[in-house]
Amino acid sequence: MVNYSAMKEKKTATATKTRDAERSRGLILSAALAEFAMHGLGGARIDRIAERSSLNKRLIYYYFSDKDQLFKAVLEASYEKIRDKERQLNLQALEPSAAVRKLVEFTWNYYLENPEFLTMLNSANLHKARHIQESPDILTLNSPLIELLGEILEKGRASGEFRGGIDPVQLYVSIAGLSYFYLSNNSTLSVIFGRDLMTPKAQSERLSHTCEVILGYILRN
Repeated sequence: MVNYSAMKEKKTATATKTRDAERSRGLILSAALAEFAMHGLGGARIDRIAERSSLNKRLIYYYFSDKDQLFKAVLEASYEKIRDKERQLNLQALEPSAAVRKLVEFTWNYYLENPEFLTMLNSANLHKARHIQESPDILTLNSPLIELLGEILEKGRASGEFRGGIDPVQLYVSIAGLSYFYLSNNSTLSVIFGRDLMTPKAQSERLSHTCEVILGYILRN
């Protein structure tokens, strides 16, 4: 005779265990992001991540075999977050120039509001992107965005709004780079040029400039 009560209890226990595991992983990743963003991969310490997450250090090693695996997991979560936000922009529903402008504005604002993402990229580049190379998830995440940007460019070309021959990868690198370099180097640039490049006025001017540069490149004259 089937003991449905026991089966239900087992199912409930499994679900609770799964939720607890997801919660623990989430706390670890959040604490690790703050630690890596502040100290980089080389300077980050598992002890501090355990303290930040209020979890046992052994539990961190249960989910992540070492610091490199944890760093890779944080990178994966970081890329998933920005790609998810980009999907929510619903760019395919907009006219081509409006879609590109929205992507430029989103990229600037996301980098501005999530400086830890930029510091994670700095660390990943310092280590020659080996953690990204070891992550099929990160590589897969980027493909749909480039495909969508390519579709937007083709739609704009077909309507006569955009010029042809634009590489979506090159365009996205330019969109990201115009914001990334400015924000990552604002301290040195502000000193060199004797201007506070992070005032609200300066930020607004930079975003306007970036939009003009990108749209000036792709629009048909």
